[in-house]
Amino acid sequence: MKQPIAQYEIVVSAPQDHNPRYLEPVTADAPLLALDDSDLEPLPKSVVFALSAGQGGMSILINVIGILLVFFYLPPESEGLPTLVTRTEFFVVFNAVALIAAAGRLLDAVTDPLIAMFSDRSTHPKGRRISLMRLGILPAVLATVALFVPPVIGESGWNIVWLIGVQIILYITLTSYVTPAFALLADLGRTPRERLDLTTWASVAWAFGIVVASMTTPIAAVLKGEDGSGLSALRSWQVAVVIVCAIALFFMALPILMIDEPKWARSEPSTASLRDSLGVVFSNRFFRFYVAADFAYFCGLAIIQTGMLFYVTVLLELEETLVAPLLGLMVLLALVLYPLVNKQAKLRSAKQMVIVAFVLTAVMFLGIVFLGLYPIPPFAQAAIVIALFSLPFSILSVIPQWILSDIAELSSHTEADATTGMFFGARTLAQKVGQTLGIVMFAMFLSFGGDIGDDLGIRLSGVGGLTLYLTAALIFSRYDEKTLRRELASFGTTTPTDQR
Repeated sequence: MKQPIAQYEIVVSAPQDHNPRYLEPVTADAPLLALDDSDLEPLPKSVVFALSAGQGGMSILINVIGILLVFFYLPPESEGLPTLVTRTEFFVVFNAVALIAAAGRLLDAVTDPLIAMFSDRSTHPKGRRISLMRLGILPAVLATVALFVPPVIGESGWNIVWLIGVQIILYITLTSYVTPAFALLADLGRTPRERLDLTTWASVAWAFGIVVASMTTPIAAVLKGEDGSGLSALRSWQVAVVIVCAIALFFMALPILMIDEPKWARSEPSTASLRDSLGVVFSNRFFRFYVAADFAYFCGLAIIQTGMLFYVTVLLELEETLVAPLLGLMVLLALVLYPLVNKQAKLRSAKQMVIVAFVLTAVMFLGIVFLGLYPIPPFAQAAIVIALFSLPFSILSVIPQWILSDIAELSSHTEADATTGMFFGARTLAQKVGQTLGIVMFAMFLSFGGDIGDDLGIRLSGVGGLTLYLTAALIFSRYDEKTLRRELASFGTTTPTDQR
């Protein structure tokens, strides 16, 4: 174990063309963000922009899958899309799409920690994170498109085989980009304040990614034409997915092209084995409560994403093209709230902010149960639900990732081998398994009714989300924020070693 640095840290001199490493005097009880980073050379705006753009591109791909996949393969009868897989139920409540989604994500139990370990151990001259991101970007985009291009236009077992095979490729390649990208965010943030600001900008980009992903349905509607004179319903969806994924590719490429990782990121390759790295991560007392709550959060988020088109078209009986403006409203409100969240996080308990966000989201899910039954216009009902979700969305898209970067930072000081990437790999694993469970839960709920006049299953998804977020709040109440802040403050602040 590395020993904690005591009350005062030293200033390490460096050659003139290198940035000095300033280490500030702190006390054991100092608040985490009281650390002064005014002597640090700030990250260039181009680095912050590129890092955020990459997060936005990731968001586009992930949300295209989350918002569209179940709707595409199990559409309501009124949508004009063909049936591509059997609607036969297995074990009473499971359908083919639910089983396929679960099977594809099981591979992440191996790939997430493995890729995190490769990234942590890499000594690539261009950077241990960027080098892996470069390998995963194009295959991940192509695999996302392929999910929506089944080999048979009609119900067929070959479509099931196709979905399983493409998902395997998708999850390996997408993880090769996503896990190092999250770890790069922690590597580039030299202080708690800088890491908070980086996660805030990354969250802004992530929110824009959600809006871009939701534009798939309006684009498809334009391609189809109001009178049906354009492309078929299926082909219009496929072309729209290609357009949106091309946008994702552009933004995902920016970090690879614009960030000089060896110059700006702290890069200390680990020598730990996979077993040792996982042992460090899951033995971390802060991480255990964090990841359990995070799992419940992403499970509920997947229910929201998967159910969005069903809430709009079935419960409210509105056009699916209204999903984009509704999500646009959410992002607009989030953009107004992000500066407030950032400011309050520097002054208040991050733990309490997250718990409040979990509870507010649970209330929002309760509102979903009765959508379409309130005595106000349907679009107003949707707008109110979106407005209720905007505050917890703003908090939960910024604060948890910042908390994890601080947990990883503390571990890098107290463990013999820095395994920063493994923390994000383990989180990505929990995130993907949680999202898979959310998709499976929603698909299961559809077995109890998923169409106009037969919507019990869709309403039950609100009960599922309510339960998940209340559970997340209870779990995260055990997170020991005060001890983390006190221990991290004892190490002061550092800048990356300039490796030019």
